[in-house]
Amino acid sequence: MAVLQHEDPEIACLVHKEARRLEETLDLIAAENHSPPAIMEVLGSVFNTKTIEGYPGKRYHAGCVNADAVERLAISRAKALFKAGHANVQPHSGTSANLGVYFSILDIGDKILSMTLSHGGHLSHGHPVSIAGKCFKIQHYGVDQNTGLIDYDTLAFCAKTFKPRLIVAGASAYPRLIDYEKIAGAAASIGAYFMVDMAHIGGMVAAGVIPSPVP
Repeated sequence: MAVLQHEDPEIACLVHKEARRLEETLDLIAAENHSPPAIMEVLGSVFNTKTIEGYPGKRYHAGCVNADAVERLAISRAKALFKAGHANVQPHSGTSANLGVYFSILDIGDKILSMTLSHGGHLSHGHPVSIAGKCFKIQHYGVDQNTGLIDYDTLAFCAKTFKPRLIVAGASAYPRLIDYEKIAGAAASIGAYFMVDMAHIGGMVAAGVIPSPVP
């Protein structure tokens, strides 16, 4: 931080304050993780200012040979980590990833069945204030009030009556395992796409301590 301290001491001071806050705080926000120094270094490297729209080998700008190599390496590592046949490493957030899926397979006005925010779902799964809620017709499923577990029977019923083109599994605040196979079956029964948003549990999936939705 020597250069920043010299060029902009006010910002440098705020950076140090934030670092101290992180060290002194128990952070239970699932969407945040504290990156190690190596990650912070590469985020502040020359790649941070490179324009690289498009995909490796098919960019819209010149000078992407090294950026292409980085992305290809990230793809290969993601595929190996999650035992997946394909990977897209470009989204900057879980919401960006979700929108990428929505707009690649759906048309404006299509139906989505997803978990309600009040039962642990995510804003990007179709809450009225989100872009998904404004662009698509959303119906939600939730948890059984007695058990606190996803009500799979109601989910299956909603799938048959609402007939969504996409069913979304995954949550921000659901502290139980999700039966991906059961939801996939509900989607298959009506010819719908099935998507799992595992942004908040991706680390545990990668470590193999909870089931992966990839299979």
